[in-house]
Amino acid sequence: MTATNGAHRVFIQLGPPPEEGGQLVRPGARQTYPAEVEARLRIDAATIISRYPVARSALLPLLHLVQSEDSCITPAGIDFCATQLGLTGTEVVAVATFYSMYRRSPTGDYHVGVCTNTLCAVLGGDAILATLEEHLGVHHGATTADGAITLEHIECNAACDFAPVVMVNWEFFDDQTPDSACAIVDALRAGEQVTPSRGARLCTFRRTARILAGFPDERIGANDTRVGHATLAGLDLARTQAIAELSSAETFSADESIGG
Repeated sequence: MTATNGAHRVFIQLGPPPEEGGQLVRPGARQTYPAEVEARLRIDAATIISRYPVARSALLPLLHLVQSEDSCITPAGIDFCATQLGLTGTEVVAVATFYSMYRRSPTGDYHVGVCTNTLCAVLGGDAILATLEEHLGVHHGATTADGAITLEHIECNAACDFAPVVMVNWEFFDDQTPDSACAIVDALRAGEQVTPSRGARLCTFRRTARILAGFPDERIGANDTRVGHATLAGLDLARTQAIAELSSAETFSADESIGG
């Protein structure tokens, strides 16, 4: 386009292009909730908001609540959270797009996250991801045709002592290999019950989102605390060394006394 003074104007479109994946506003995304769904969500939202002295502090669990309804964040979910908390849609979107646990596209029954951060990667995380992509026929961020598995590579799971780690609906599967990871997703797709290395038996992604919203986790073993041997290895070693150093110090002190 040419301006009247002969200068050329250039149109620059800011933000990601509409065809790019992971858009909150996209074809098929729910724009509003049916009256009965909204009524039910309002009751749950009131329970959540009552736990906070300032209502807007409830935004994170409310986002998990609407994600439990839609399996991702939708325009309907954004509007619902904004209305319940007296926020603008922009304020809600700013938070929802900052945290990676809030999904921007529909998620399968099981979100399988392969850690590809440094330690997991060098111990086999990259190989696990590549194998799963081939085995499932989907790439990072995509969902299998049966809607069972959404595969994603994710950043550090804070479980480096059990690397390489795979998380399914945010539950840990430690010390994985390409073969063991394939066995897990095969079992999930077959409808078999799968138990993680630590934590309760798996539930669906939507159920997990509801638990993250702050509602009771009624799974057997959900509140059991199990600390793996690798987590305590450093502490055990420190205690052993401390005892050894103490013994040496006591011996040295006794020798000094004798010599003096």
